[in-house]
Amino acid sequence: MMLLLELFWSFVKIGFTSFGGLSMIPLISSEMLSHGWMTASEVSDIVAIAEMTPGPLGLNCATFAGMRAAGVLGAFIANMGALAPTFTICAAAAIFFEHFKENKRLAQIMTGVRPACVGMVAGIVIQLALVNYSDVNSKIHVPSLILGVVDLILLLKFKISIPVVILFSAAVGVIMFGVMGV
Repeated sequence: MMLLLELFWSFVKIGFTSFGGLSMIPLISSEMLSHGWMTASEVSDIVAIAEMTPGPLGLNCATFAGMRAAGVLGAFIANMGALAPTFTICAAAAIFFEHFKENKRLAQIMTGVRPACVGMVAGIVIQLALVNYSDVNSKIHVPSLILGVVDLILLLKFKISIPVVILFSAAVGVIMFGVMGV
């Protein structure tokens, strides 16, 4: 029971202190690692799975993290925790919507919040890159780095869809790491 309460509270904190999408990843990573529910590698895997799965990234991460920590009930509790702040804020915003619409202070606050979110996303990109592009000895794993660069080129230059790039990378990964043992 205590695990479920901790899981719920962790995702309530994540929901209240992030702004959805990628900005949730640093907080999810921090909570999962601090409670010992996952390793950095497992968090990286969950983010990858959540990105490929239909639906909002935050809820997908909550589902997978909750499932990993406490099974199906944990997934449900983590989602309720992640959604509780949204429901609360939406209800409050609906009541005061007309007031917020013209509020200059709110516009000023958002001017400061946006760069903070960009910084958080940059930080997690670096953290995930260190996990994904290094081997067990914390040395840069060149084949993984090359594959990442190829993926980026496929996405940006050739505009290949994300699912196709993921399938391509999975196939290359199986060949490189499974068959060739790189």
